[in-house]
Amino acid sequence: MIELGNYNTLEIVRKSSVGYFLSDEEGTEVLLPTKYTDSSSEVGEEVSVFCYLDHEERPIATHLKPLVKRNDFACLEVAALTEVGAFLDWGLEKQLLLPFREQLRPLEVGESVLVHCYLDPKSFRLLATMRLKSFFTVPEPALPVGELVQLLVARRTELGWEVIVNQAHAGLVFHSDVFEDLAPGLELDGFVHQQRADGKLDIRLRQQGIDGLQQQAEEIKERLLKADGFLPLNDKSSAEEIKNCLGMSKKSFKRATGILYKKRDIQFVDGGIRLISN
Repeated sequence: MIELGNYNTLEIVRKSSVGYFLSDEEGTEVLLPTKYTDSSSEVGEEVSVFCYLDHEERPIATHLKPLVKRNDFACLEVAALTEVGAFLDWGLEKQLLLPFREQLRPLEVGESVLVHCYLDPKSFRLLATMRLKSFFTVPEPALPVGELVQLLVARRTELGWEVIVNQAHAGLVFHSDVFEDLAPGLELDGFVHQQRADGKLDIRLRQQGIDGLQQQAEEIKERLLKADGFLPLNDKSSAEEIKNCLGMSKKSFKRATGILYKKRDIQFVDGGIRLISN
């Protein structure tokens, strides 16, 4: 069965003047237009293509890579506003519709919005929605503490930054754990700190425990190498100075420099720390 909104591995069953006709195991066919074909491909070969409905609501295949797939979240730019809703640029010729009923506020052309892409069960068209909560799931079983996860930054709140974890779960990074610039749509790695009773995840942007400290110690050492062996930071520096320079808390800085000092990689000098040449 050909899945709209997803990549499909299909067989080339015949060629024509308009393109290649591809088929799944059930014999359902879809057209890959000539502009997306490779002249070296032959009948009987399998190709991986993305399938969706074209301007005439016909299933179509493409080698272009969309910015979002069915059942995924993404931050997309508003390309046009019409009487039926907003059209979003998702990397394909036919833009993705965000209907008025799925908008949470008035939109402007050129702005980026965080949306979920879904298949409308009535029209079988791929649509976007800004109403995200109903698409989040609770991890079952719970994700282990320290698990490396992929994050998509959603929005800033009073508590911190809401993030989407592994394209499926709701998470939060508290402001006290943010030591770098974040913005909606940013993709980055994080680590599970805990899963709350309501199923939401508390996320850290840095690995915790001894492995995290070792990583931070190596980051400080790399910065020293790039700064000719000296950084004007020590335990008297403000938390803001350390955050701006290294992107870590003062507590983490002190513990990481302690590791480097014990390994005799650095020495504490007037006004900062200096790398010891081995």
